[in-house]
Amino acid sequence: MSDLEIKRREQLYRLIISQLFYDGYKEPAFKLCEIFKPHPTCPPSDRLLQITKVAFQLEDEKNEKKQADTVAPGSGIDLEFETEVQSISAEAALYETCYVTAHKGACRTAAFHHSGQIIATGSEDASIKILDVERMLAKSATPAEMIAMETPQQQMENHPVIRTLYDHNDEVSCLDFHPFHQILASGSKDYSIKFFEYSKPSVKKAYKSIQEVSPVRCISFHPSGEYLLVGVNHPTLRLYDVNTFQCYVANNPSFQHTAPVTDISWSPNANMFVTCSKDGDIKLWDGVSQKCFNTFKNAHDSREVTSVLFSRNSKYVLSSGKDSLVKLWELSTNRCLIVYTGAGATGRMEHRTRATFNHTEDYVLFPDEKTTSLCCWDSRNAERQRLLALGHNGVVRSIVHSPTGPAFISCSEDCRARFWYRKATTD
Repeated sequence: MSDLEIKRREQLYRLIISQLFYDGYKEPAFKLCEIFKPHPTCPPSDRLLQITKVAFQLEDEKNEKKQADTVAPGSGIDLEFETEVQSISAEAALYETCYVTAHKGACRTAAFHHSGQIIATGSEDASIKILDVERMLAKSATPAEMIAMETPQQQMENHPVIRTLYDHNDEVSCLDFHPFHQILASGSKDYSIKFFEYSKPSVKKAYKSIQEVSPVRCISFHPSGEYLLVGVNHPTLRLYDVNTFQCYVANNPSFQHTAPVTDISWSPNANMFVTCSKDGDIKLWDGVSQKCFNTFKNAHDSREVTSVLFSRNSKYVLSSGKDSLVKLWELSTNRCLIVYTGAGATGRMEHRTRATFNHTEDYVLFPDEKTTSLCCWDSRNAERQRLLALGHNGVVRSIVHSPTGPAFISCSEDCRARFWYRKATTD
């Protein structure tokens, strides 16, 4: 320890003693004086409090700057006011694989944490992996010879997979991160929903679970984190209070779908949520009363609707279906505004997969089932961009883009999840 550091520590101890005297805690202050024997003696002073206030202020400013750097720029897609908008992010063809993780079974689902720093993947092998984005990026930037020289301890500390969770007995079909707490919810074909405190290194099992009556297909946390929407292999939608586990369903059976629910999404403003189903319909629900107030019948040519997602401003819903089409629905006019075409040569898909926006909502992404390549369109005019070969040896079942930066993860039947990031240099 340097002389300067010793001097700084002595100053710190003096400030602690002075603050205790100032706040009236004489007994602990005298005990510390006996231990440290400060010279000269420490007068009552609140200097430590003032220094701490300044430090907290600087820390808050730093955190705000960091948040501003990571949150997606712009306000997202808004065709009500936009005419010609210059895209501020890279198209999918400029992304490259930075890391690949393998499960023992088909990789079926993934979720990004709202910070964009953590990803969870779920598999047919009943396992869940949690990956650290910064570690994946660091791994891809580190030369192979340097990685080979790492000690076992360093390998463990630098490994992108920070947790592997085992508590399901069947395929993990859906995942969602709690909006505020370090909690991951997972749904499975074993009829259960489980909640994991993934911040604890020793955790492999859920700390609580919900038992359902049929396989769980989709889940979505309310933006407050207090409720969880659940779709199962049944037409009736469930809403759970995550604290009491009380289950609510709409009081009017006519509100419900007529076939299993395939996807759910809360609007960011929490005023409503949207569901889709094997029955081919998309339904919009009031976020408070749970009443269905609108239905887009046969939204994808009577074929199964496979995914629904709100835009950031809650004005639009992006949907995909087994007709190989992606559609943008305008809620104020109750109409399909844009159709993104060209993802499937036959126009029919065998498997469910997802469509998504990129982090700025400049682009729409959707995997082509036959070619396992990624289709990318300009979200505002449906102009087709270059294809991106995803490098999977099986059907891609899930594409999830980071909410904060140029990154996405692809999950495939080949048991692998690939993490993609925008290339540093353009072609």
